[in-house]
Amino acid sequence: MNKNQRTRPILLVEDNPVDVELTLRAFARRKMANPVEVARDGEEVLAMIDRWETGDPLPVAILLDLKLPRVDGLEVLRRIKTHERFRSLPVVVLTTSTDDKDIETAYHLGANSYIVKPVNFEKFFEVATQIELYWCLLNEPPS
Repeated sequence: MNKNQRTRPILLVEDNPVDVELTLRAFARRKMANPVEVARDGEEVLAMIDRWETGDPLPVAILLDLKLPRVDGLEVLRRIKTHERFRSLPVVVLTTSTDDKDIETAYHLGANSYIVKPVNFEKFFEVATQIELYWCLLNEPPS
């Protein structure tokens, strides 16, 4: 893994303040090297795409909730995965939805993984650990 990968942010796309706090606490407890950026709705992410085009650092991975205000997660996923330069960014859907249609649609649109959010902190911490180990340490993302 290159040094650049350890400094690239993880982008958390989540509108629920409790889930944002839970995720940030889990990553902080892991003492993860990658910073975490938070977007609280889909429109914020679409604005970030414009900034990535002008040189802002790309996230090492995107953790994407589906149920977002303004622009929903599936539309955000579609826009990222149809963008010529950013379609290879790893997108992990991290949501409460267990709906088969959401799962199928997310994978059809190019999601790299689909994880249903655990409800308690210890289980969530395990998920955060696995996300960090795989997406930040083991996986070799595009530069």
